[in-house]
Amino acid sequence: MKQYIIDDLRLGEYEKIKTYLDENVGSSKIDGIYWIQLDENILTDIQAEHKECRPFYFAIDIEPDRVSCELLVRSRSTIKCNCTSYATESQRNWIIQFADSIFEKLGITT
Repeated sequence: MKQYIIDDLRLGEYEKIKTYLDENVGSSKIDGIYWIQLDENILTDIQAEHKECRPFYFAIDIEPDRVSCELLVRSRSTIKCNCTSYATESQRNWIIQFADSIFEKLGITT
């Protein structure tokens, strides 16, 4: 799996990030996993055509020592479809900027 990983979190950073995600994104049924909706302006042509598969998400997995962002863009309503794919360059950049902005908002330097 392709991922963007920020590791070596210091004591207390995990709780700050988890609280931020709980308050701003909402947790999933799996502890530590958060679904982030991708900006519709950066969908691929196939993703834009698949209105029944929208919205599209990427997953953030947070653990006490790291945060990892999956670089797989997927629908939560359809499991197998050709609109599910690894992030394009613009989507990848958006995902990385999203993750980095959380650290910036919380004053966490890596």
